[in-house]
Amino acid sequence: MYARLFLLFALLFLAVPGCADQGEGPFHGGEIETGDLDALLERGMLRVVVPGTALGEPSLPRQGSPVAQQRELAEAFAASLGLRLDLVPVFRLREMLPLLEQGRADIIAANLTVTEGRRELVDFSLPIDHVHEVVLVAEANEDIQSIEDLSGRSVMVDRATSFWETLAALREEFPELHLLPSLDHFDDESTLDMLVAGEIDATVRDSNIAEMYLGYRDDLRIAFPLGERQSIAWAVRPETPQLLAALNRFLTMEQLTRPREARYVGDLPELQERRRLRILLPNSAASYYLWRGELVGFEYEFARRFAEEHRMRLEVVVPPHPAVVYDWLDEGRADIAGGFLEPGTADGRGPVQFTNSWHQAQPYLISRADADELAGWDAVAGSTVAAVRDSVLWSELETLAEDHGFDLLPLPGIAGDLEDVVNSLVAREFDYAVVEGHLLGVELARRDDIRRQFEAGSPVPHTWAVRASDEALLESLNEFFRKEHRSAFYNILYRRYFEDERRIRRHMDERVRGAGQLSPWDDLVRRYAEPQDFDWRLIVAQMYQESRFDPEARSSMGAAGLMQLMPRTAQQVGVKDLDDPADNIRGGVLYLDWVRQRLQEDLPVADRVWFTLAAYNAGLGHVMDARRLAAQKGWDPDRWFDNVENAMLLLSQRQYFSQARHGYVRGSEPVAYINNISARYKAYVQLTEDQAVLGGGD
Repeated sequence: MYARLFLLFALLFLAVPGCADQGEGPFHGGEIETGDLDALLERGMLRVVVPGTALGEPSLPRQGSPVAQQRELAEAFAASLGLRLDLVPVFRLREMLPLLEQGRADIIAANLTVTEGRRELVDFSLPIDHVHEVVLVAEANEDIQSIEDLSGRSVMVDRATSFWETLAALREEFPELHLLPSLDHFDDESTLDMLVAGEIDATVRDSNIAEMYLGYRDDLRIAFPLGERQSIAWAVRPETPQLLAALNRFLTMEQLTRPREARYVGDLPELQERRRLRILLPNSAASYYLWRGELVGFEYEFARRFAEEHRMRLEVVVPPHPAVVYDWLDEGRADIAGGFLEPGTADGRGPVQFTNSWHQAQPYLISRADADELAGWDAVAGSTVAAVRDSVLWSELETLAEDHGFDLLPLPGIAGDLEDVVNSLVAREFDYAVVEGHLLGVELARRDDIRRQFEAGSPVPHTWAVRASDEALLESLNEFFRKEHRSAFYNILYRRYFEDERRIRRHMDERVRGAGQLSPWDDLVRRYAEPQDFDWRLIVAQMYQESRFDPEARSSMGAAGLMQLMPRTAQQVGVKDLDDPADNIRGGVLYLDWVRQRLQEDLPVADRVWFTLAAYNAGLGHVMDARRLAAQKGWDPDRWFDNVENAMLLLSQRQYFSQARHGYVRGSEPVAYINNISARYKAYVQLTEDQAVLGGGD
């Protein structure tokens, strides 16, 4: 008890408003800077206010915590600008906004509700989320079920929050509601503890924060929501338009590429209900890569065929390193793990099941091109041979090394892109390497500095992996492999990626990697997209969908050029020459912005973009019809995926389009349009960011 009293006294002393000059806590110091983005870039630092604990340090990041997620976003935003991140933890919400005004911080990355009062003090970013204010009560409290039940009850919230405003307005209708301000020396958990102890009856939180609490506390429950859905956003200092524009571009890109649910598990029936299949694939010449704007790869096309057969859209998750594949599968980040896996390579990692083998690769010894032809292993004695250690072939090679007197050098990882291995061989970091034949075929087709020597062991089987609990998915994949293995589709696909030397050379030369571009028109797209606050990679993804990068493309309906503008639309945005790539791109971006302006600004950031693209494809009227139909069906009219897209599909059926203001639309076209652009855009973002990390990108 004495320890608790001492702690409360210490917290009270640290939190008393008069303890620091002008109410500044120990973390609120630092230099004053009130400039815009150019000043921050010159300074090399971004100062971001984040919520802290009672003692001022950053709070413990919990899984699913909006605060932790937003802090990660802040780190990513600073990195995208090349700035060092300086976190400014603040316990009292009322101290956050003044820090911007004082020039002691540049951004507030917190769960800030957008209110008119706050708009007078700060500029808000685009919404990062939408929430309801919800009433929290003790789990055992069954007496509070509705607003009326708050009459005569004590409700504690922070005076500086929007919750106080909501409850103060509510008290006019229910004057018996006892509204109590949170104590300065209490952190958020302390208020919840008072609630559970019966010292107060209720409190109010944003729904996303409340859900975080319920994820680890079983002594609370949400009684009911208060009012309408509200926007959550970040804040910047007024008169910093450059910083706000950069932040909005970043948040838009992040929300467009963020998985709708980062982690979930489910067997085949649940995946079919979601209509999504996620597969882990490496970004490599054998599995999955980008070529001339198109997503291609042997395993990618194989997986896409399986997904299409089960009426699911395929989403590719690229792991940062082969070592995380099985853990990511177990954590629910994907449903299948690919990448030419070998059975038995999951030892010590997440619990998985391997499919039946659907491919076998003959391993070969390779050398530099200037090496003599070797008759067998005896000729390798005294040399160094490199091979992937995490392979079923490793034990066989260990025996061969002992019998024939060569040194076996372990290479990290699982089967994947062979280029690094070959480059190391050519750089004479070792004498020989053992590689799998299908990967070797890709390298031999495009370079003349290596040579195949002889077969180097038993054929290596390749499989995919699923979670141990996903029996239906495993059975379905095995049936698919049984049917397709060595089928006409399989053989054509195999020849295309591993045996057609002319095609392989063309693909590898034009594959997006290193300093390569996404399209021939990247510079023009950047010129016109960025002033309108569009991510240039999104416009490139849309352009590919519209014209396959062909400036002379024509549709049967009269649309022309890279962005497939209709003549009337071209006239509307001032395009005089549809065949001129610059004019066509400029017009397409301007029209896209015009459509976006017709949609309300408080839509979720990503969904506003998806609605804009759907309207570009099918017309704004059909999008509005689909949103109204979604609401009638009980779906969220502000969300595209799994909500408005479903309504759009219904608008090709008479019972629905006959009641729609804009009538019939072939809904499958805008749905496919968004699916394709979304998948391609995510791939573009990942590839260009990987280039930047490696120092080869822009």
